Amino acid sequence: MQDHRKTTRSLLCLGVALGTAGTANAAFLDDSKATVELRNFYMNRDFRQSGAPQSKADEWAQGFILKMESGYTEGPVGFGLDALGLLGVKLDSSPDRSGTGVLQRDSSGQPSDDYGTAGLTAKAKMSNTTLHVGTLQPIIPVVMRNDSRLLPSIYRGAWLQSKEVDGLTLDVGMLDRTSYRDSSNYEEMTVFTAGARNIVLGSAKTSDEFMFAGGKYQFMPELTGSYYYGGLDGIYKQHNTQLVHIMALGENQSFKTDLRYVRSTDDGGSNVDNNAFGALFTYKLGGHAFTGGYQTLSGDTGFAYISGGDNMLINLLQINDFGNEDEKSWQVRYDYDFAAAGIPGLSLMTRYVSGDNVNLAGGAEGEEWERDTDIAYVVQSGPLKNLGMKVRNATVRSNFGSDINETRVILSYTLALW
Repeated sequence: MQDHRKTTRSLLCLGVALGTAGTANAAFLDDSKATVELRNFYMNRDFRQSGAPQSKADEWAQGFILKMESGYTEGPVGFGLDALGLLGVKLDSSPDRSGTGVLQRDSSGQPSDDYGTAGLTAKAKMSNTTLHVGTLQPIIPVVMRNDSRLLPSIYRGAWLQSKEVDGLTLDVGMLDRTSYRDSSNYEEMTVFTAGARNIVLGSAKTSDEFMFAGGKYQFMPELTGSYYYGGLDGIYKQHNTQLVHIMALGENQSFKTDLRYVRSTDDGGSNVDNNAFGALFTYKLGGHAFTGGYQTLSGDTGFAYISGGDNMLINLLQINDFGNEDEKSWQVRYDYDFAAAGIPGLSLMTRYVSGDNVNLAGGAEGEEWERDTDIAYVVQSGPLKNLGMKVRNATVRSNFGSDINETRVILSYTLALW
């Protein structure tokens, strides 16, 4: 605990140093910025299935997310330094109510009074190509940070990104550690195996090398395509493709098509074998958005991705992703932006996903459904401008997993330090 407090203090000292250094590298200082996000997070998860080992998980905590980004030094190759500090503080919890993922806990289920981590990222830039080495928060199809709780998950590694060609973004990199959203430690990575994924690992349960490479290209203003490769050494390999088309239909109207296909196979240390196809279709009319989607998985296992992160399945929801072996699922969703009704900052989302055909032990078929509703508001003006408030509610029912009623209440405010 003392170590991460010292690291956070060191980051604050670094910020002071940046603000008081000389002017030899003016852009390094003049283009720097720092923010702290205050995130208050309450989560209640009520387990409704018969014989549940825990009746509910219920926790409340305050998070602090400090981000500092320098500019780049002058010259053909510019150099810079970024810093990230994460701190979570318990407001209410107990061993019999822990396990929400909001707070760190020990092997006995005892939640920590506080926890956190910190990291530095060295960066270099030449033309429109950048290299980042250190703490990373990638959001690309084959590896995505998870930011659904009090603090985000983060990774450690190197990431080279190039935008030298207009409309084309290329990425290549390697990760060797991850820090989970409810952890103070950097750990080796593994594949997510929960649910009815039926993924079995060999003797190597974790890996210290995740390689990724790929790119996204905008063929025309309304059409974008991408391909990415990701491989967790000794566990699985993955090829991810996506095509997005947005067709304008007139004033305040559009139709969006989002097609995704992912092929995952083993890399010598698992039985991973999965094909995942998803299609989303969204019609927008003014402040309304109507979405329908279908997702189907095939192969000998469910969908593979790094445990603790997020993935690109179209039916990744508040609780489930419907990524079990042979699962087929469909989605209906409705969004409304109240700015169209004269209330900017207020939004509503509700959706329902039903999945079936899950391959269970003994030849049984698994079925599940999830219903989500989000109501969010961001204050638009006045002394509380940019204060965000969100209520998230979800209900899950399954014949092979947990039956859950869940509510999350999130208050967030980002303060610019300079």
